[in-house]
Amino acid sequence: MPTPPPSTTTPRVKTIGMMQPLIWLVLAWRDIAKSGWISILHGLALTLAGVAIIAFARHRFWLLAGALSGFMVIAPVLATSLYALSRAVERREKPDFSVVLKTWFNWQNKHFNKWDNDYWCMVQFGALLAASATGWVLTSAALITLLAPVPINSPLDFVHHVMLAQDGWLFEIWLALGGIMAAPLFASSVVAMPLLLDRRVSLMQAVLTSWQCVLENPMPMAFWASLIMIFTLLGLGSLLLGLIPVLPMLGHASWHAYRDLVDASGLPARDAMSAPDSQFESH
Repeated sequence: MPTPPPSTTTPRVKTIGMMQPLIWLVLAWRDIAKSGWISILHGLALTLAGVAIIAFARHRFWLLAGALSGFMVIAPVLATSLYALSRAVERREKPDFSVVLKTWFNWQNKHFNKWDNDYWCMVQFGALLAASATGWVLTSAALITLLAPVPINSPLDFVHHVMLAQDGWLFEIWLALGGIMAAPLFASSVVAMPLLLDRRVSLMQAVLTSWQCVLENPMPMAFWASLIMIFTLLGLGSLLLGLIPVLPMLGHASWHAYRDLVDASGLPARDAMSAPDSQFESH
């Protein structure tokens, strides 16, 4: 039986309290405990990808700084199966490896029109974030290469000649430019990927809903963005080892952010076999 057509309206966005992001992190650890090694394996795989980036650009820190931050931009797409695992826990289903396989290889098994724009919405969103990440990598590399007083080939070069430079404003400009580029990306992606995974909506609807969440909850969303940045920096600062637990935690927490911020009960489910939301409590 064909799946229902995607909705043409955006879901209702809810208002949350300032400290709600902390609850998302607590719930994320519950999901990690129930998913076990599968969640940690995601963190390990993503961390190894970061190690590969460092290995490739270790003597080109002007490129490495942008590449690592760009890698974090596309993390919402890479964490898709973590959202699916949290949804399985929520539904009291077994969060096993079959959930991961279905997410990546069979997520629209009942969607007959493979040329429909709706079928490719998650791929389109991933491509959009990848293009944004590439743009930031190139911008960051060009900025550091052109304005740094000496070639930046190592982390120490970056610290001495960019971060701690007495003359010029290169580091401040680099941070400001990164913030200007990161803010709309965060607003576009904060709940977009979980919504695309869960409901049959278009890419535009998912992005608009994500922006509405930020506009309706500016302070809690700013707090959530700060938590993401702090934990990511802690992970990077621990020789990337901290990313192994941090990335699954942020991925699972993002699912709970979506559930608290968006009332999607009136939209058709992406998985035609999923049970109605009324049977499950989000928390």
